[in-house]
Amino acid sequence: MDHNEHWWQKSVVYQIYPRSFMDSNGDGIGDLQGIISKLDYLRNLGVDVIWLSPFYASPNADNGYDISDYQKIMEEFGTMEDFDELLKEAHQRNLKIIIDMVVNHSSDEHEWFKKSKAGIEPYRNYYIWRKGVDGKEPNNWRSNFSGSAWTYSEERQEYYLHLFHKKQPELNWQCAELRNEIYRMMNWWLDKGVDGFRLDVINYIGKNPEFPDGVIGKDGLGDFVPYAVNLPISHDYIKEMNSQVWHNREGILTVGETPFASTDDAVQYSCLDNTELNMVFQFEHMDLDNAEDGSKWSDRRIPLLELKRNFSNWQRKLYGKAWNSLYWCNHDQPRVVSRLGNDTDTWWNKSAKMLATCLHFMQGTPYVYQGEELGMTNYPFSDIRDFRDVESINAYHEYTETLHVDSDKMISYLRNKSRDNARTPMQWDETDEAGFTTGVPWMPVNPNYKVINAAAQIGDEDSVYNYYRKLISLRKEHPIIVNGDFELVGEDDADVFVYLRHWKDQILWVACNFTDRMQKIVSPSSNHAEYRKWHVICDNYSPSGDAFEKDQIELQPYEAVAVLGNP
Repeated sequence: MDHNEHWWQKSVVYQIYPRSFMDSNGDGIGDLQGIISKLDYLRNLGVDVIWLSPFYASPNADNGYDISDYQKIMEEFGTMEDFDELLKEAHQRNLKIIIDMVVNHSSDEHEWFKKSKAGIEPYRNYYIWRKGVDGKEPNNWRSNFSGSAWTYSEERQEYYLHLFHKKQPELNWQCAELRNEIYRMMNWWLDKGVDGFRLDVINYIGKNPEFPDGVIGKDGLGDFVPYAVNLPISHDYIKEMNSQVWHNREGILTVGETPFASTDDAVQYSCLDNTELNMVFQFEHMDLDNAEDGSKWSDRRIPLLELKRNFSNWQRKLYGKAWNSLYWCNHDQPRVVSRLGNDTDTWWNKSAKMLATCLHFMQGTPYVYQGEELGMTNYPFSDIRDFRDVESINAYHEYTETLHVDSDKMISYLRNKSRDNARTPMQWDETDEAGFTTGVPWMPVNPNYKVINAAAQIGDEDSVYNYYRKLISLRKEHPIIVNGDFELVGEDDADVFVYLRHWKDQILWVACNFTDRMQKIVSPSSNHAEYRKWHVICDNYSPSGDAFEKDQIELQPYEAVAVLGNP
């Protein structure tokens, strides 16, 4: 790969979920002024880019991913003046800002939808409307949030499509007027000074115009994925968006959220020829603990063998052709230290650092989700009334009432996989409500905040926070982390994840113990005699920098070590 990297290949992105990050006015809801007050914290962490989850006007049927006005700020979050101040203050600290752009669907409270429902031109075709068939829905598609993907409008006497909540109607990308309206709006944000976009479910925008029935599942509804996800027409639309919005602008970062994307799809979406996007988020590694029927609701644990093979596949197949995004956590995923590590008092610190090491030394741009740098854990949910997320609540009722899953069992699934795990307030200090708010938080704070919080970690050399700072600085120090290829070592070892990176005349060896037992592994020096100088650049058990000569290595429980070899 060419050494003349793009700036975003050397960068680390930090995702903020505004509602849960920092509340400046005591109403229990995070806001833009709260984010401004914590910019120095982020600069100190060393990240380069802030990705803001939606902050636009919204009725909040899906926590802001249902936008009613793309050019207005949600009142709970502040004003456009607050946003302009945030942009200015971030840029003064050399922090870039990318914003979440949701253009597969809008809110049903958007003016476009109201006019479309009333049949007013040109808005009539801005959404996907179909007549019913034999007095029922146009086809059998299931929504991502349970139930039919079609809702009937008395006013228009037709059904509209929504692959998510019924208050999130799908925008009709076949309509050129709609596409141009979207491009105008995106250019408006870039003119304002934002540095790019994270594009929500962008691979859903092209649909099969025939709308065929899908394969029926146990709920009697059909799977829309083959007819509405990763279709060739989506690439055409994204290429057009690229040419109309950011192609002639310097230094814009674009990342597409692409569920169900394969490595081949990703190479098309994020090809280094820069005709579509810079990178994509894919979900294969996040779906490895799904139930046997493919549903996300389970209390399984991701098997390490499958995880290693999955990462290896993406690392190898995209190398030199496209760019990976690296993540464990985001607003839709549970906390990784609870999911793949060990969140007990004994191993919480070590396993959080081990997981960070494993991810950050691969090729791609790492994403840190708020609180991940503190090792924040899943919430101890015990009752359906604890949840706020529409997906979790709908799934609970569907599974307990229709599919007759035991209530306690379903709560254990939700405790394991609910998106609400990521949405509990950020843990700033040990004062009331973790310093997030002076009021009553919109979601309960995790009870472990007195132990796990930013104030306790910033001054502690051994903290998860300071370990993340070190990983972020290493990426800027060693080109091999950005540029090296990837080779999985010990593919059949179910306990330890070991890989090599090669770049020019250097080799980087990374070993991560995913268990609470000591593991013996072969040292890289015994297999690579041509590299005479070995130095530990990172070890979550001890300060690094030691020369490295042993043939056999004993990895402590949840130990992670990265060693650089030179000829």
